[in-house]
Amino acid sequence: MKVLHSSPLRLALVVFLVLLGSDACSQADTTAIYRVETRDGNEYVGRLISKSDSVVRLETQTLGALAIPAKDIVALEKVHASVRDGAYWFAYPQATRYFWMPNGYGLKRGEAYFQNVWILVNQFSVGVTDNLSFGAGLVPAFLIGGGPTPIWVTPKVSIPLNSDRVNLGAGALVGTIFGQQESGFGLLYSVVTFGSRDSNISVGLGYGFAGGDWGDNPTFSFSGMFRTGRRGYVLTENYVLSTGSGSQVLAMIGGRTLTKKTGIDYGLLIVPNLGELVAVPWLGITVPLRGKLKS
Repeated sequence: MKVLHSSPLRLALVVFLVLLGSDACSQADTTAIYRVETRDGNEYVGRLISKSDSVVRLETQTLGALAIPAKDIVALEKVHASVRDGAYWFAYPQATRYFWMPNGYGLKRGEAYFQNVWILVNQFSVGVTDNLSFGAGLVPAFLIGGGPTPIWVTPKVSIPLNSDRVNLGAGALVGTIFGQQESGFGLLYSVVTFGSRDSNISVGLGYGFAGGDWGDNPTFSFSGMFRTGRRGYVLTENYVLSTGSGSQVLAMIGGRTLTKKTGIDYGLLIVPNLGELVAVPWLGITVPLRGKLKS
């Protein structure tokens, strides 16, 4: 495939900004929403009317006002959601990152999720506080012929500069490869995100290291997400890697579909190379662990 006159990065930027502009006209009620889970396995979502030692009163969209005995409740938590056209649009824990790159938003305390990409790449992330999260991951190559096994940790700090509009994030990916000597690797990064958790763009800067040596040049990133409906997003994630002989662009574009229990990411990683476009499919799944780590 021949390279187009517009780079993949530029094309992704234009598409995203057009979509982002259309979302600016939508209206959303961001009233605090709560989720109640009962012992019989039922789940109710709505506005919290009152809460006492004996009963929780909840105003739901479809069932109206409910009085739920406190003794029957196993989980009560505030969830990130907005009301649009009479329906709940829930925020998704992985809204704190794009395909892989984090943005300036962070997990809230107790929020957690498990992410898997192409079966091999696995990562677990949890919000330690509302501004600090921690993740750990591995590629279990030891299960495939006992090969060297990469493992890593991902601490991250998130700072809201303007609530739900501008967020600053900073963190690291630090890892090693079991079975190899001098195999330490990692990345230190900072990122600024403009927009809400549902629709935003981010610009970032990072420095990588491997084998004890730091890279001579930074890596720049531009990413974005746009929520297209209750269960859909458009995603783009792009990098400019500086080298001694010039620069290399890596562009990703695709989408995210939410189900009741999971989120599925899909797209293409596009690498311009020697006058051609090399496109590699991306497929990932994320499983939120709602409330399981809350105290």
